[in-house]
Amino acid sequence: MNFKKLSWRSARNVCIVKILATLGHYPTRKSEKEAWFLSPLRSESQASFSVSLIKNLWFDYGLGKGGNVIDLIMALKKCLFEEAVEFLSSDSHPFFFCPKPLQGTADINEGLKIFDIGFITHPALLKYLEARGIPFPIAQQHCKQVWYRIKAKPYFAIGLQNHLGGWELRNQYCKNSSSPKSFSYLRKNNNTLLITEGMFDFLSLVVMEEDLVNASDVIILNSLGFAHKIRKYLSNYKHIRLYLDNDPAGNKATDMLIDLFDSATDERHSYCGFKDLNEKLINSKSNETC
Repeated sequence: MNFKKLSWRSARNVCIVKILATLGHYPTRKSEKEAWFLSPLRSESQASFSVSLIKNLWFDYGLGKGGNVIDLIMALKKCLFEEAVEFLSSDSHPFFFCPKPLQGTADINEGLKIFDIGFITHPALLKYLEARGIPFPIAQQHCKQVWYRIKAKPYFAIGLQNHLGGWELRNQYCKNSSSPKSFSYLRKNNNTLLITEGMFDFLSLVVMEEDLVNASDVIILNSLGFAHKIRKYLSNYKHIRLYLDNDPAGNKATDMLIDLFDSATDERHSYCGFKDLNEKLINSKSNETC
């Protein structure tokens, strides 16, 4: 079968376990619902990389990151969204689509259901914000406390809404998102646009440069996979300031946007030596208490 014209939706459904096998990674243990691997993204001696056999999603507990198969290929190959889809579309590998969920389990798009949204009040979330260096008033201004269910079990998280109405969900233990997943666009018709990679990068930028954020429009990508989808929104800005991660994938996305837009500038010099804005913020908070 020829997969050269896979859409990104189809590419996202390629089976993670079988893709990992083509790359030489095999599970160390496996159950009906999940497979565990030694992380393909880093060195380790005990398997902490989990793949859901029901949802076709991965999570690396050592890194605290996860996602779909496109996110995984972007991390493994250190490439952009289009290159990951092209890799998954190649017919030189035996790609197989994952089976349907087991009987009695929820479909991936129905597995996470939001049932309440309100002000941030839960002590665990307040403690989590403190650990990430985010003052409560800033989080309260831009985020919500979101309660959601997965297979009838309730969870709560800090939530940032995207421009299609879905939510990015973060707490101390997990990283989730509700459908539809997309980027967040804070549009106030300013001449300057700030682009960050994730929710806590944005909140950290508010802490560090509140006046700049208040005088600018902001896009939070929520995944580097959306870097290609925001291009149509950027042409009208006089200044585009990029605050992506200091890693190979962040380098590629930054270079791509700078090549496309003369008004784009790389602002990562402001957190040189740190992976991202939040890492710098946490470090600066630690130094203040020493």
